Amino acid sequence: MGICLSARIKAEGSPAHTGENSKYERTDGSDLSNSSGKVLSVSVPPTPRSEGEILQATNLKSFNFADLKMATRNFRPDSVLGEGGFGSVFKGWIDENSFAAAKAGTGMVIAVKKLHQESFQGHREWLAEVNYLGQFSHPHLVKLIGYCLEDEHRLLVYEFMPRGSLENHLFRRGSYFQPLSWSLRLKVALGAAKGLAFLHNAETKVIYRDFKTSNILLDSNYNAKLSDFGLAKDGPTGDKSHVSTRVMGTYGYAAPEYLATGHLTARSDVYSYGVVLLEMISGRRAIDKNKPSGEHKLVEWAKPYLANKRKLFRVLDNRLEGQYSMDVAHRVATLALRCISGEPKLRPTMEEIVKELEQLQDSKNVDNTSSKTRNRQRQRRRSAGDVSSKNPIAAYTRPSVSPL
Repeated sequence: MGICLSARIKAEGSPAHTGENSKYERTDGSDLSNSSGKVLSVSVPPTPRSEGEILQATNLKSFNFADLKMATRNFRPDSVLGEGGFGSVFKGWIDENSFAAAKAGTGMVIAVKKLHQESFQGHREWLAEVNYLGQFSHPHLVKLIGYCLEDEHRLLVYEFMPRGSLENHLFRRGSYFQPLSWSLRLKVALGAAKGLAFLHNAETKVIYRDFKTSNILLDSNYNAKLSDFGLAKDGPTGDKSHVSTRVMGTYGYAAPEYLATGHLTARSDVYSYGVVLLEMISGRRAIDKNKPSGEHKLVEWAKPYLANKRKLFRVLDNRLEGQYSMDVAHRVATLALRCISGEPKLRPTMEEIVKELEQLQDSKNVDNTSSKTRNRQRQRRRSAGDVSSKNPIAAYTRPSVSPL
């Protein structure tokens, strides 16, 4: 991957997405334009339909529909990984070398996103996915293997992410989705931050526009990768400070200035990142109408507690008790607070966020090492005391050889 397309195709619309019961991916980006329905600035080029018009990324595999139908066992219901307004995502298998359909359980596992045939807006998102993921390669972006554009069929073929979405691990209950530990949450937060930082860098200049827990997928080692680039847009160029666009995204994650003006910047993504970081440390959804009055919106409820170390415990997920030092937790909370600042210029850049989280991981590792050393020392003293009470001479002549 890494081949640039000659022209980027803008995605300016999205259907209202559903699919809250998905096992793999939940897509619910929606039109967040104001109630008057006024579009602030729209630039929608003609929508190409032929392969020659839209695809020049030769490193993407062109699949035929029959092969993908066979790879997913005829798109069987029990192969569904997730559903949304865009379409459905199916699990499939292909040969690692030839990419031909393989028998279930053999070869390379893939995820196949199948667009609803009647979805025009979905076609725009399909184009944006091919455009962005077709040209970028990064450890924290989900890999697009190929596509299918055949008659009315439009599909995308991705690497399979066996642990599904961060959303499921934070909010789903069941034997498969166990609560993520504090250390894993920090790992995921750092990985996702690196993905966004890559998109925002000077060479790429892409605004993701739909950063949320359902779009963060996890591989077998809990490495986070950003998925679903249907709403991504090119960032401002030249002396422009922002991109003016129709307001799109997911309620609860979109930055307030973007909702109010339609002005989109990289700091809009930073706000969304802060919301997700809050979800990760609190175990609460960005919007949860099942919570008591005054706690429906996570950002509004949590803000007063984040900067106060004595009150921070009210926000932290009680399932994580004993897994972190309060100093580290307070630094993460303070970082989240900076990200969700109402003033975009006060928000850190994603590069700054990556550096801060890397420092936190280093300090966490030091804390863990020191804690383990102290525990071993206490255990040695207790063991020596037990032996001494029974046999003082033995305890004296046989010092412990346990490593420190």
